[in-house]
Amino acid sequence: MSARVVVLVSGGGSNLEALIDAARVEGYGARIVAVGADRDCGGLELAAAAGIPTFVTRVGDAADRAEWDRSLTARVAAFNPDLVISAGFLKLVGAEFLAEFGGRFLNTHNTLLPAFPGIHGPRDALEYGVKLTGATLFIVDAGIDTGVIVAQVAVPVADDDTVETLTERIKVAERAQLVDHLGRLCRDGWRIEGRRVVLGAG
Repeated sequence: MSARVVVLVSGGGSNLEALIDAARVEGYGARIVAVGADRDCGGLELAAAAGIPTFVTRVGDAADRAEWDRSLTARVAAFNPDLVISAGFLKLVGAEFLAEFGGRFLNTHNTLLPAFPGIHGPRDALEYGVKLTGATLFIVDAGIDTGVIVAQVAVPVADDDTVETLTERIKVAERAQLVDHLGRLCRDGWRIEGRRVVLGAG
């Protein structure tokens, strides 16, 4: 039986598209039951074209961030997900969302955490002069990119890299890692032991 997954997006949805394609394969282990966003975006169009229910919960429609967080939590909870995936979702969730989905909300970051957290990871890595960076899949907590790490993939930094070229190469590795490990989590289960995620231990 496939795990129920809600995906949150804010942009064009390249990670979402990869997940949709993967979920079509028999035995993958995950079924995308809804796609939510904080704005109108290409990811919603991808989901609609695939016949997946969509919803939008805009920050501007709420009185404050706490109300928005409650609304987002309710919209996601309505689909009874086993996992929630942030696939380029550009908003930080709040305490109520984490209370509902803590330990079940995954995000990706475009560096090897804990190095270079925040929204300019590839730029910061390039400016620092590292020779190796990559992508991190982690379980979201209340901090900024501080959650327990599920998986990491390394991407070498070339001497002639720009922020744009490095970012694009990281995206390719990030996408493959997300697809692979979401399937593994859903098929095999997992448990959290301190700062470690143990796969195959559901």
